[in-house]
Amino acid sequence: MRVSNATDLGLLVRDERRRRGMTQADLSKAAHVSRRWLSALEAGKATAEFGLVLRVVHALGMALDASLPAKPDIDLDDIINAHRRGPARGDDK
Repeated sequence: MRVSNATDLGLLVRDERRRRGMTQADLSKAAHVSRRWLSALEAGKATAEFGLVLRVVHALGMALDASLPAKPDIDLDDIINAHRRGPARGDDK
């Protein structure tokens, strides 16, 4: 699943917790976080401390992956800059 915001992450954590048959109390104990904090994470709290997020993810047996977006085939900045420079030499027919 692609996580692009705090709400996505919260839903992913909640769904995995439920899939494993865990209560918020179970997971908060396993991850060493408060149940209140876990509830806020699952609700999509955007300012959740990253270290605690990693504890929860680890307690669920999950991992977070990061990737760079694919480079587009066309770079619009290059096209705009080339247009500003004018025609290339030999192209002024």
